[in-house]
Amino acid sequence: MIPSETPPSPEQILRAPKVLLHDHLDGGLRPATIVELAREQGYDRLPETDPERLAAWFREAADSGSLVRYLETFTHTVGVMQTREALARVAAECVYDLAVDGVVYAEIRYAPEQHLEGGLSLEEVVEAVNDGFREGTRRAAEAGYRIRAGALLTAMRHAARALEIAELANRYRDLGVVGFDIAGAEAGFPPTRHLDAFEFLKRENNHFTIHAGEAFGLPSIWQALQWCGADRLGHGVRIIDDIEVAEDGSVKLGRLAAYVRDKRVPLELCPTSNIQTGAAPSYAEHPIGLLRRLRFRATVNTDNRLMSDTSMSREFTHLVRTFRYTLDDLQWFTVNAMKSAFIPFDERLAMINEVIKPGYAALRSEWLFKQRGSSTS
Repeated sequence: MIPSETPPSPEQILRAPKVLLHDHLDGGLRPATIVELAREQGYDRLPETDPERLAAWFREAADSGSLVRYLETFTHTVGVMQTREALARVAAECVYDLAVDGVVYAEIRYAPEQHLEGGLSLEEVVEAVNDGFREGTRRAAEAGYRIRAGALLTAMRHAARALEIAELANRYRDLGVVGFDIAGAEAGFPPTRHLDAFEFLKRENNHFTIHAGEAFGLPSIWQALQWCGADRLGHGVRIIDDIEVAEDGSVKLGRLAAYVRDKRVPLELCPTSNIQTGAAPSYAEHPIGLLRRLRFRATVNTDNRLMSDTSMSREFTHLVRTFRYTLDDLQWFTVNAMKSAFIPFDERLAMINEVIKPGYAALRSEWLFKQRGSSTS
């Protein structure tokens, strides 16, 4: 088999350059860090105090099939992220862990409004996380890994601080923050509740993504795009509801699905998380397979590494096993993500041409040398 037909090994997947657009800071803590921070801060509500058992509890609680239940697990991670020191530590560990997993570019999101219980201001929260990202990048470089990380500031869709957080994101633009997001339970909290925030960001020529089409379906996607003007869709997996697949395999796109594909709207797909929350029944039945085949601007993401017990390498491994994806497919997803990042065009292009494509080319070339070596032995 030639490289373009051969599924990559787990070791190759780990070394492949990856781009991550949808990862929650409060969903990716190390279990040991949660236990240590809880002890230091006197937080006594953890369901388990042994790191391994705590990791299992998060995974099992998240496997409920309910987005609302899934979101409840964040009570404990957010609970220990209420000081400057804790935020900086969590942020540094996040960036380092992603770099070790082969992520070369990441946009990591969090809601500043959820970290004020210890007396921090919104600005102090942002500065603590930014400091942590810089420290994580430095540690990664010392260990031989390279990564670039930026923050997405998230507003909670059930609250009323979206404009305030959008203004905060705009103030810290070019200072570590690359864009804005809204998150939280979709049902009953449409994105149009926050039109003032989106209109402000558009006037400022700033970037934003919106959690839409994860649990609520096509109306959420339509509002996010046509009313709010989102640059990307957080999840967007329910766009599959506007695609008809006939018994003979032919496909017909509805008008919204056609618009999303034609406009190259990036979909921040999170396969494992989608299965946990009931947005997809299994990897084999996850819409990513069809969306890849139809060439939507699909990207692969982790969402919450702790709750889903996942990483970018694990997400890619699941897809390789399920769909027999090759290095070419993984590169396609990675380039899609880099094209969709919220950094300047020339910087995205440099990442694609100088980091991502050479990285995948090097992995492919290994196959040639292995074949040559085996043929001469």
